[in-house]
Amino acid sequence: MANERENARNEGRENERDGGPMNVDASAGISGGGTQGHDESPEIAPVNTPYDENQIQVLEGLEAVRKRPGMYIGSTGPKGLHHLVYEIVDNSIDEALAGYCTHIDVDILPGDVISVRDNGRGIPVGMNEKLGIPTVTVVLTVLHAGGKFGGSGYKVSGGLHGVGSSVVNALSEWLEVEISRDGKVYAQRFERGNPVNELTVIGTSDHDGTLIRFKADAEIFTETTEYEFDVLQKRLREQAFLNAGLTINLNDLRDPENPVREEYCYQGGISSFVEFMNKARGHAVLHPNVIHIATTDGDSIAEVAMQYNDSYNENIVSFANNIHTVDGGTHETAFKTAITRIFNDYARKHGMLKDNDSSLKGDDVREGLTAVISVKLKDAQFEGQTKAKLGNTSMGTLVNTLMNEKLAPYLEENPQVARGVLEKSINAARVREAAQRARELARKKSGLASTRMPEKLADCIWNDCDRTELYIVEGDSAGGSAIQGRDRNFQAILPLWGKMLNVEKARLDKVYGNEKLVPIVIALGCGIGDDFDISKLRYGKVIIMADADVDGSHIRTLLLTFFFRYMRPLVDEGHVYIAQPPLFKVSKGKQVRYAFSDGERDKFIAEFGGNADVQRYKGLGEMDPEQLWETTMDPAFRTMLKVELDDAAAADEAFTILMGDKVEPRREFIEKNAKYVMNLDI
Repeated sequence: MANERENARNEGRENERDGGPMNVDASAGISGGGTQGHDESPEIAPVNTPYDENQIQVLEGLEAVRKRPGMYIGSTGPKGLHHLVYEIVDNSIDEALAGYCTHIDVDILPGDVISVRDNGRGIPVGMNEKLGIPTVTVVLTVLHAGGKFGGSGYKVSGGLHGVGSSVVNALSEWLEVEISRDGKVYAQRFERGNPVNELTVIGTSDHDGTLIRFKADAEIFTETTEYEFDVLQKRLREQAFLNAGLTINLNDLRDPENPVREEYCYQGGISSFVEFMNKARGHAVLHPNVIHIATTDGDSIAEVAMQYNDSYNENIVSFANNIHTVDGGTHETAFKTAITRIFNDYARKHGMLKDNDSSLKGDDVREGLTAVISVKLKDAQFEGQTKAKLGNTSMGTLVNTLMNEKLAPYLEENPQVARGVLEKSINAARVREAAQRARELARKKSGLASTRMPEKLADCIWNDCDRTELYIVEGDSAGGSAIQGRDRNFQAILPLWGKMLNVEKARLDKVYGNEKLVPIVIALGCGIGDDFDISKLRYGKVIIMADADVDGSHIRTLLLTFFFRYMRPLVDEGHVYIAQPPLFKVSKGKQVRYAFSDGERDKFIAEFGGNADVQRYKGLGEMDPEQLWETTMDPAFRTMLKVELDDAAAADEAFTILMGDKVEPRREFIEKNAKYVMNLDI
């Protein structure tokens, strides 16, 4: 999950409030960056400037990319920075898909220069008849130029709508290309998208291939130009899984004394991918061998690898032409429909489901399933610029055919596997039915279905979801301070005492009736699980406020796990936030600063001349209502982290590892990521 600061203004100021909390409009500056006024929007007056042919701007060449880089790579933050690498690697992957590339080397060089070398055919160097310049120059300087627009160069390909190489060139301080082709080595250099020399022959070679080196432009990527090894590792390892037998080397050479070198090559392809995911999550598998099935139809290929484990969650990832279709599409929908039908048919045929038994639902059949669906096709149709969802109906038909022709016979030939999976699925159905009964019981006992709010909830006056907030606060003491310090117009407070159920280790039937979780469900008003309805949400912001210590971190993680597993749209649609109470109060006279780290504390002490009073907050309960308002709840000055889901698969893996039963994967995760934890002096 990605966190983003909602507001971060920590200015030196005197305490101007004498009485209760300020009455701040709930719409004033509580999202994004910066604060806004709380008056109604004024009527927009016309601007007295002409709108004629002189106002229409035509951007030449790659100007459009540099002017609006977010349109091409999504953002100019870390995500967009790493996307540059993916675009160049994707071109090499396309050579592998075409059958010409077997090795790709990706190096992170000193100064965060990226080098990508492959042993493909090499970008063509002949003159382009239309433009009168070498073809490689066209590929690197002209948008929508390449071998993927109906020519015979590639049957299938990924990449950024054919604009990948030129976009990377446009957003780089400099880029150099070397092409080994026809016994010669050609080279050319570009700066911010423009060639600074002619394509020239610099040597000879006994092999073919392409080498591209580039340095991201700090004028574009103002936040950072430093690459994260782990981010690149995840993507490149994934590509190696999806292209069986392809070798991808990732080398971090930024520290010459401590280079990091890794090689990814998986002869098992997506079957190895499934094994890797189950092992990484620490799952015990129900059957030792991964089920792998594949089929072809002309230029189209569909393959599925799947294996069941002992967990309660499904983990299905799908790809089209090596592009992760995070929102699924026709291929994933067909897989889910077919697997439900096939297992139900098998269960009835072999007497595991009687005539009067209800059919298994899709969630029952997919409980504990890890699966990878990969399709490759010539003319992929994606919904949206981000390529998150495949739209080709033909791939749904092909996957459905694959499942009928290959999975159904597999189950007949492997009855032990089929029965093991179906026993788990039937048990899941029983638990689902038990959960329904528990839900009805919880509704009667706790008022889950009524409009009666939890006893401890201090509700707000306004009922406009777009303007209201619910603070879920650790402890009655902190809850009392928050209730006294809040703006009761738009801020509701729900104190929680102690740690709630870890839903990663419990099925839905255990969630209903849980004394720590039911009050949250009732307060939010939008249900849980299959009953969840985001339109009934009572508060636009759901803010977790816990102490900055180990117990507080555990409570935050438990709540995030609950929201992710049973109220997922809250996270998907950006309603969940994490409050950031300060660790220190640094004061001198009437001047007060609040510090969120040891370093910030020392900085403020120095600004006060080295002589200041420092108060260390051990918990939220130590703050009086006014301090809690000023530091953590006032929309004009508070700092909050917005919980966003950049990568659902990564989030699923993190929750499984951190909150699951297996100790070893959790230990490895903590040891690997400890470097990212701030020193909170706790």
